Amino acid sequence: QVQLVESGGGLVQAGGSLRLSCAASGRTFSRYTMAWFRQAPGKEREFAAASWSDRSTYYADAVKGRFTISRDNAKNTVYLQMNSLKPEDTAVYYCAAAQGGFSGRSRSEYDYWGQGIQVTVSS
Repeated sequence: QVQLVESGGGLVQAGGSLRLSCAASGRTFSRYTMAWFRQAPGKEREFAAASWSDRSTYYADAVKGRFTISRDNAKNTVYLQMNSLKPEDTAVYYCAAAQGGFSGRSRSEYDYWGQGIQVTVSS
């Protein structure tokens, strides 16, 4: 069983930056795909970014060039650096882990989820 705990959310003005962190329990963190999803009010949860076990990364088009996902396997932590934030980035952000080291952007591929953390971008 893996537990995921997000931190770092909050309120920021448009154009600003935030960094989210997700601390994971367990001893096989480096083998997991780690990802961030987000869910805006009234919308479905959507993929934002993922880090594969080989540290390759990929992003949704909506965040590409603005967000950066990274991981520190020694600390069992994954990060999401969010720059040039827009009001449409407002959402609850979820950390997710998949036992497959090269999982994709579908929610069904992920085995563990954090409780979510609010990010609000004001205009």
